[in-house]
Amino acid sequence: MIKALITVHYKQGILDPQGKAVQHALKSLSVDGVSEARVGKHIVLTFPDLPRKEADAQTRKACEKILSNPVIEDFEYELVEAES
Repeated sequence: MIKALITVHYKQGILDPQGKAVQHALKSLSVDGVSEARVGKHIVLTFPDLPRKEADAQTRKACEKILSNPVIEDFEYELVEAES
């Protein structure tokens, strides 16, 4: 079984209002030294029966077509072997 661990986040230079809110909250809680906070999405897809190459292709397709907005977001993913 293969799991795709996907992270989607705003591209550098795109305003991240949730990230700004987190940054301000951290400052108000005296968490010092944070110069920037960015908030994204973490998505896990499970492929129980696909070969790794096909799981990679399907993950990329899902990221490009539905899981991210290519105009304002970047994505990255990692495929890992998982126990059933």
